[in-house]
Amino acid sequence: MRNSQTRLQVWLPQLAYALLLSATLTLSAQAADEPAPVTDEELNQAVSQLLAIRPDIPIEAVYPTQVDGLFGADLPDGTTLYITADGKHMIVGDMYAIGADLTNVSDQRRAVARKALMDQVALSDMVIFPAKGERQAVINVFTDVDCGYCRKLHSEIDQYAALGIEVRYLAYPREGLESDTASTMRSVWCATDPATAMTRAKNSQRIADRVCPTDPVDAQFELGRRMGVSGTPALVTESGEMFPGYIPAPQLAQRLGISLQQ
Repeated sequence: MRNSQTRLQVWLPQLAYALLLSATLTLSAQAADEPAPVTDEELNQAVSQLLAIRPDIPIEAVYPTQVDGLFGADLPDGTTLYITADGKHMIVGDMYAIGADLTNVSDQRRAVARKALMDQVALSDMVIFPAKGERQAVINVFTDVDCGYCRKLHSEIDQYAALGIEVRYLAYPREGLESDTASTMRSVWCATDPATAMTRAKNSQRIADRVCPTDPVDAQFELGRRMGVSGTPALVTESGEMFPGYIPAPQLAQRLGISLQQ
């Protein structure tokens, strides 16, 4: 029990940040009222029984939800636990608000966290294919140069650009950091012209083997895992919303609110 309380003392300082994220979420009118204020004692009670039997669970933040008597707890991989106030019952999964439509409240919270993480990534660490003409939107894409749908997306890069979508690539070698794909991606990021090297690699064309002290492949792979990327391509909008998988340019433009009318 003492170990669990010690863990809570470490994690609870993050509560203020968690509550700040919750406060910045824009929920639909049907989503429910703002959560009522809670005390540290109430937060402790909600998770202490769980941590007493599973002290290894890496809870990052505990916070009230819009449902009375139900608390949320975030794990590093994006999983959300919902725990009753007495700490006796738990649900693992996403919470949806039911109104005129379904609103994934859990993913709205994750989107805020994803945006905060993406805002920390330097543009110089991405391989960027700019929009043609006036930029309408930016999409961050976790990619793997050997992934079939990543290659399909890249083969249509001019279509995204023509619709005003700037594509910013981040590295996510699906087979891990010791794979041949990871080595190829290091060479892409270390190339004198990374954009050309990216295109060649995705066309199965040879690129020069390169290493450099500043390649961001390891960091971006870990960032992807942190943000819940489980496959490629994984598209992250400027607001932090994540779209898994390949999306054709016209459909992506519609999702991003770009008019297709010329």
